[in-house]
Amino acid sequence: MKRAIAFAAAGTALGLSPAAFATDGDQMLGVTATQWGRAGAVVAMPEDAGTVLTNPAALANLDIEEVRVDLGFGFLNPPRKANGVDSDSDLYLIPSGAMALRVNPRLVFGLGMAGLSGMGVDFDDIAPLPGNQAVVTTKQFYKIAPGFGFRVNDKLSLGAAFNLDYQSLAIHNSMFTLPQTQVYGWGATLGLTYDLNDKVRLGASYVTKQAMGEFEWNTTAGRYVLDMDAPATLTVGVALTPMPGLVIEADIKQIWFSDVLDREAFTTPGGAGTMNFGWDDQTVFAIGVTKQVNPKTQVRVGYNYGESPIGPEDVANNIGSLAVTEHHLALGATRQIGQKVFGSLSYVHAFKNDVVSTDGNTRIELEQNIVNLQVTYKF
Repeated sequence: MKRAIAFAAAGTALGLSPAAFATDGDQMLGVTATQWGRAGAVVAMPEDAGTVLTNPAALANLDIEEVRVDLGFGFLNPPRKANGVDSDSDLYLIPSGAMALRVNPRLVFGLGMAGLSGMGVDFDDIAPLPGNQAVVTTKQFYKIAPGFGFRVNDKLSLGAAFNLDYQSLAIHNSMFTLPQTQVYGWGATLGLTYDLNDKVRLGASYVTKQAMGEFEWNTTAGRYVLDMDAPATLTVGVALTPMPGLVIEADIKQIWFSDVLDREAFTTPGGAGTMNFGWDDQTVFAIGVTKQVNPKTQVRVGYNYGESPIGPEDVANNIGSLAVTEHHLALGATRQIGQKVFGSLSYVHAFKNDVVSTDGNTRIELEQNIVNLQVTYKF
């Protein structure tokens, strides 16, 4: 019995680790094009309603009289390989949308929705294992977040959002095929901003661990159950406005992957076991700049770095998710195209990175290109 459990868990680990959008582990750098354009450095001084998903306190600081609506989508192109074999799936859609409604000078309500992780792989045969060792995974994670930001006084703003989460997963490998299934979960986001003076603002945001339901599959071989939550994160940052029209922000984020993606409960027809993904916690550093170049145009640039949460000792257990990119360069721009309408565009490149297993038999590698478009209406 124990041997059957261990064999099933090992086979699943080979074919699955949580598939990830770009790109700090399985956490995207941003929600909207303006956030991506600053490489995710937006906890202290964000620019749009998407902040309800990252730091709801900053809703109270948005430059709006009544309403701001930000709608957009992105495309992710992630060329990746395992042992020199290319994955056949290489294009993914990333939706996002958010709105902010000013109730009074101090209180702003917000509502946001975005795909925050997902993707998968489609390998036809992973060498050096002999024969048909196809590995196919598909995972999606979406979040809906109603929240508010409240300006306590001229310096301090506080905020909170309730997170309603949706997650789906499908797995295929040489051991079994588990079709797409879905679960729901919940969590919260808490945040604050504090103006030291008219040129310096501090920001902080804490996202609780997202408590997700268990994935369950009923197959002809029996029942499979996998427990997979989403990690808690803490972000702190400082934004500088050295001159009108120029914002420079630096953030540090801690992501507790080890709490949810280290050894996860996994039940097979053979009994209870674990999935040994082995992800480490990750510390992410981001810096972003926004410059107003003329009355109708802004440009952005950003850089983001986080060491891969997958180390050499866990490569073989993460072929289903090659979340190993570390360095990211971001570019973006916004153009006013009407009295109350703005268009934004961003491009992020995650530079190629590879990790080789401790025994030298398995290599995983990944680079990514992400384009995001956004339309904004505010008044």
